[in-house]
Amino acid sequence: MNSIAIFCGSALGTDQQFADLAKLTGETIAQQGKTLVYGGGRLGLMGLVADSALAKGGQVIGVIPQNLVDAELAHPHLTELYTVKDMHERKTKMSELADGFIALPGGPGTWEEIFEQWTWAQLGIHLKPCAFLNVDGFYNELFKFIQLSTDKGFTKSRFTNALIQSDSIEVILQQFEHFVAPEPKWGAQERQ
Repeated sequence: MNSIAIFCGSALGTDQQFADLAKLTGETIAQQGKTLVYGGGRLGLMGLVADSALAKGGQVIGVIPQNLVDAELAHPHLTELYTVKDMHERKTKMSELADGFIALPGGPGTWEEIFEQWTWAQLGIHLKPCAFLNVDGFYNELFKFIQLSTDKGFTKSRFTNALIQSDSIEVILQQFEHFVAPEPKWGAQERQ
C-alpha cells in the first residue's frame, strides 16, 4: 500500500477538530513513507492535508480539473500535479494512482468521490479498500443509511462489511495493509 487517496472538503468546516484531523492525516501518510494522492486544491481540508504531508517531507500528487486551475485553486507546491479535463477524468486518474481511498469530512463532492470508488470496488473495476475517517461521529448517520440499504437488500453485506470506518488514520492505514477484497458483485455465486 504505497499511495493513499484522500477525499475531503475544500472548506474547513465549523470545528477545529476537522482541521486537526486533516493535518494529522497528511503527516501520518508522509511519516509512513506513503504518497498522498488528492484533488490538487490549496483550500480547506484539502490544502491542509497536502501542506502537512509536504511539511513532513512526503510526496504529494494532485489531480485537478482545468476549470479549477483557471480559477487559481490549484496548490502551487506539490510534488506532481495532473491537470485533467473534468471531474470524471480526475476520479479515474486518482483511482489509477492510489492503492486505497479515504474520505475525511466533506460535502457532496467528497461523498460522490468515495462512493464512486466503493461502487467500482463492488463491480470489480478495482479491488482496493475504501474507508471513512469518522471523526466525532461525522459519518454515523451515513453508516446507518448504508446499513438500511443492506438490510433492505440493495447492498450486499460483504461490501458493507468491507467498507472501513474508524476515527483513527493509523487504524485505517493498518487495516488497508491487511485488506482482502470481497468477491465482485457479479461473481460466480450471483450469476447462478
